[in-house]
Order: sequence, then C-alpha cells, then structure tokens
Amino acid sequence: MASAPTPRPSLPALAPVSHLLYLHGFRSSPRSTKARMVAERVARDHPRVTWCCPQLPPSPAAAWALIERSVADWPRGAMGVIGSSLGGFYATRLAALTGCRAVLLNPAVDPARDLARHIGEHTAWHDPQERFFFRPEYVQELRALAVGALPEPARVLLVAATGDEVLDWREMVARYPGSPQRIVPGSDHALSDFAAHLDAVLAHLNLV
Repeated sequence: MASAPTPRPSLPALAPVSHLLYLHGFRSSPRSTKARMVAERVARDHPRVTWCCPQLPPSPAAAWALIERSVADWPRGAMGVIGSSLGGFYATRLAALTGCRAVLLNPAVDPARDLARHIGEHTAWHDPQERFFFRPEYVQELRALAVGALPEPARVLLVAATGDEVLDWREMVARYPGSPQRIVPGSDHALSDFAAHLDAVLAHLNLV
C-alpha cells in the first residue's frame, strides 16, 4: 500500500488536460501493462482526451525527435505526460521545456550512467523475437537530453517504489524536490500494483 503523498504545493490554475502522452521505458513498448491500463481508463472515462503512446526507438535523439513531433500541435496549457523508467527521463525533459503536467513512474534519474553498462544487443520485453542494439553513442545522446531543476515542480507527480530492483528510489526522491511524491513501500520496478495508483495518477493530471 502506498504512503500518503507528501503535502503538495498549490498548483497554478491550469486548464484540464485534453492531450495525454505516455512514454514507455527501456526495452518496453505501448503494450506494457501500465500503458494499456491507462489507455483503457482514458478511453472509458475520458473519451475527449487525445491519447498518444508511441513506440520509442532505441536512439535517445530519435526518441526525443519523435516525442517533439507527437506533441508539436498540442496546446501547452492543456497537455500532460506519463513516463515510466527511461520514459520518465524523457517526460521530465518535456515537463521542463513546456511546463506541462507530468507523472513519473519509477523514473530513470541518470540513464546515461545506468545504460552505459547495457551497450549491446537486447530483446524487447513484449516480443522476444524483436531485437535492437543499444549503441555506445546513445549514452552521449542521453547526456545531451538531461535537464536541471524543474521550473514548475508542483506540476510533476513522482511515483517511486522502494522495492524497485532496477533503480534507486532515493535518487528519484532527491531529484524531484518540491514535487508531490507518492512513495510506494515495496512493489517493484514495473509497479506491478499500478492499479492501486492509477486513480492518483489520473487525479493529478485532471483529465477533461
């Protein structure tokens, strides 16, 4: 069971979110359990919301270019993003540059450091027949995409599991000071208990 979120600063008046982007993690895809759960809830309860969950390419520079194209015509004051793991790193950059609302699910804080150990060929989680190569130059691409402190931290909700077996939840907490934080005792990197947190995620986004 998740602990109560830390007291959240009052958010500036923002329009409800009408456009929502979901960014999956390393080796993941739009077929991830969390992505599908969010998509189903949005379709059921928020049919007016524009939903986008692209398959991100292995190259961080190419992934960021795809993200920029995906939201190019979206209203900055009425868009939101959910990012999981490496997708949380990209979502952090998007929130920093646009001021949009964001939810970060066990986000990668320093993926250039962490993924430098994983250069080589990998299989996709949801299709073991699909293979891709994480190239050495991708580490520098990740470094180039890093951003500093968020200008509007109250617009970003952190969901961090203390049982994350891949990333250190304490680094996540330290990375997002001033943001509301939902610390989940136990659980895992995939947030297998995501159903218990979905209402809080959607409440933060305030979908139309």
